[in-house]
Amino acid sequence: MTPILQARGLSRSFGHVRALDGADFDVHEGEIVGLIGDNGAGKSTLIKALSGNLDLDDGEIYFRGERVRFAGPRDAEEVGIEVVYQDLALAPHLNPVQNVFLGREIARKGILGHLGFMDEKEMRGRAAQSFAELGATVRSLSAPVGSMSGGQRQGIAIARAMAWAKRVLILDEPTAALGVVQTKNVLESIKRVRDKGIAVVFISHSMPHVLEVCDRIQVLRLGKRVATYPGHQTTVEELVGAMTGALDARDGAA
Repeated sequence: MTPILQARGLSRSFGHVRALDGADFDVHEGEIVGLIGDNGAGKSTLIKALSGNLDLDDGEIYFRGERVRFAGPRDAEEVGIEVVYQDLALAPHLNPVQNVFLGREIARKGILGHLGFMDEKEMRGRAAQSFAELGATVRSLSAPVGSMSGGQRQGIAIARAMAWAKRVLILDEPTAALGVVQTKNVLESIKRVRDKGIAVVFISHSMPHVLEVCDRIQVLRLGKRVATYPGHQTTVEELVGAMTGALDARDGAA
């Protein structure tokens, strides 16, 4: 089966630092793939390349079997790829509803829409539904997100990505700022997204969370993919060993 998103031999250097060194990656529709590695392994650089946020020195990216070149994040979004980065990329002066629909505002019908009036009621309802489905606690739909806690901002960013992802959802440490209940809601939501046929890339330092939700797990070390494991046939010890190079890793289709 052809991966919906695939990277072959990606390389990228920043000065004398080689962040990606011939990295490979793949994810299929309706699959959750864990992407793990120690700090500096190249995980964030890889997802920036896959989502049009970074130019490459070398390598190829394929979407639905065809080679693509995303000139920017908008190109990736147009084909259905959404990303939640560690910095969340929210506009702190805007409220949760405005952040969910930023750049995708819904115009009112008729002449008012042509005059630039937005359908705030419709957007508010859809945003509230997205937060409810995720189980995200949002203190206020009208307050600026910059005044909210890290957990609330995290929930808003995740809900926004899940609302718009059509083909691929990439989550970079989505549970880092969340409590126990919110983390459980996010992990369950990730499974529901997968069950809709959407591919999910899950980056996390929490090995128990990775093992709980991932169908496959790919390990990066020093800018390369060094191992691929079936999510239900590996252990924390094996994953950590591959990440650190302490154990012989195996790479191949699960």
